[in-house]
Amino acid sequence: MTEIDPLQEELLARIAAADSAEALEAARIHALGKQGVVTALLKTLGAMSPEERLARAPAIQGLREAVAAALQARKTGFERAALDARLAAETLDLSLPVEPGERGSIHPVSQVMDELAEIFADLGFAVATGPEIEDDWHNFTALNIPDAHPARAMHDTFYFDRTDESGRKMLLRTHTSPVQIRTMVQGAVPIRIIAPGRTYRSDSDATHTPMFHQVEGLVIDRGITLGHLKWTLETFVRAYFERDDIVLRLRPSYFPFTEPSMEVDVGYQLIGGKRVIGGNEPDGWMEILGSGMVHPKVIAACGLDPEQWQGFAFGCGIDRLAMLKYGMDDLRAFFDGDLRWLRHYGFGALDVPTLSGGVGA
Repeated sequence: MTEIDPLQEELLARIAAADSAEALEAARIHALGKQGVVTALLKTLGAMSPEERLARAPAIQGLREAVAAALQARKTGFERAALDARLAAETLDLSLPVEPGERGSIHPVSQVMDELAEIFADLGFAVATGPEIEDDWHNFTALNIPDAHPARAMHDTFYFDRTDESGRKMLLRTHTSPVQIRTMVQGAVPIRIIAPGRTYRSDSDATHTPMFHQVEGLVIDRGITLGHLKWTLETFVRAYFERDDIVLRLRPSYFPFTEPSMEVDVGYQLIGGKRVIGGNEPDGWMEILGSGMVHPKVIAACGLDPEQWQGFAFGCGIDRLAMLKYGMDDLRAFFDGDLRWLRHYGFGALDVPTLSGGVGA
């Protein structure tokens, strides 16, 4: 047992002399590593008789514990010294203003509105706005919607229990078409506008909400034909989806305020079981908007001569455009106020749409 005491003194002295974490690790390996001197002593216990093991084991175990305690104490000293040096070197000026993180983001609806404005501004369109609380003349009558039309029914429209000074019923607008009427009534022809904004209808499911966003376009000029409408829509859809291989299909339909009226479908390809807009040879068609030539009765109701002025109009849901372009599958999430959803789908404040840099930048 006489070799234990000098060995312990030697090992403790080596640990105390370690002047860095690397030197301390070397001392640990020398003592307690797989080939260390203390480890070698522990291995001899297995070959001893029970009497010898009873006599020698306490001293060897005491040596191991003393060395381990010295190593831990020295390691703690190095860590404390490193922390003290870091605290002395690092300073924090509490008089400086707080540096905010990137927390705010642009909602996809706002981003798509900006994208639409950028695209149509390049085509010579202005952005027009109007009130969300409308009267039934601007919302229905001037648009050639008969009194008995289902769109006027209470189950579709939110009516107020009051009228305006002219006795007209007041309601939450069901589309942004009243903005077109208000623009035409001003008589400043020719007209090229888009009218984005909130609209309201009594409907709610995965693809419908009581409040949603819509954009409508209107062109009034002399000599306007269906060809102008088709070219405008093709240019818009290709710019919005940022693909040149967009194929559109116009299907006959009916709207009271246009004649002829057409639903517009866009071709898509099935890729990995998902519909991807685009492809010169579509696998299927998806409806994206309604359109048509402005009905002569609508032009006349606004005080213009339909023999001199013609035009086209179109409209689509902004929320639906966002869903198609950015892969969202539930319209209700747009209005849930879930910050996790917005962090996933939202846009940075500097992501300004430009035709040169990409409208979906």
